[in-house]
Amino acid sequence: MIAVLANPQRFMSFTRPLAPALGALAAVLFAWGLWLGFTAPEDYQQGDTVRIMFIHVPAAWMGLFAYACLGGASFFGLVFRHALADAAARACAPLGAAFTALALVTGSMWGKPMWGTWWQWDARMTSVLVLFLFYLGYMALQAAIDDEQKAARASAVLALVGLINLPIVKFSVEWWNTLHQGASVFRKGGSSIDPSLLTPLLVMGLAYNVLFAALWIVRIRTEVWRKRAGALALKAAGGA
Repeated sequence: MIAVLANPQRFMSFTRPLAPALGALAAVLFAWGLWLGFTAPEDYQQGDTVRIMFIHVPAAWMGLFAYACLGGASFFGLVFRHALADAAARACAPLGAAFTALALVTGSMWGKPMWGTWWQWDARMTSVLVLFLFYLGYMALQAAIDDEQKAARASAVLALVGLINLPIVKFSVEWWNTLHQGASVFRKGGSSIDPSLLTPLLVMGLAYNVLFAALWIVRIRTEVWRKRAGALALKAAGGA
């Protein structure tokens, strides 16, 4: 399947109906997840503040997942020269940066009433901030180099270096002292979250994933069209 979709023409044909279908599914999932979230009972400790979890936690998940996708696409582009890999990496970075920024903002909003501070330089918060900076660095490097091939290679190396940060974010709560609690959803022995709160959280997590897939496809398709337009313009200029 990867080899098939690495062909731009096949990718464009396959994804033409897929993006709007995923977008519609994401809208339905978000509506369902938000309804479940707003009708869920208050937490006995956090009260209504717990509802920020339904926005913050999936955004944090997606920040990590999107960077893994960025690293994977960068690897295939750098090592195997797949036709769409560089376009996929370039398309992924702004999406991952947006999810990570949302996680940082909503985390601060959640932290103020719970911990009494908007920000604390603990391991989890700092490593997520570093993740956001890797996204910004990738996009800045892409913009700073005029030659697209050189920009793709340089930014791919940076993206691969940034993969080191993913396990640091994941295990920071276990490795160092932090205000954040340990894993409570995906952990040995099952989730420790009450089903009334776990269900909307998982639905929102699925909604974020589907939305990311839809937007990523749209952005990759835009990259393909941009390169095609550039090639046509260059051809027209050469024939003039």
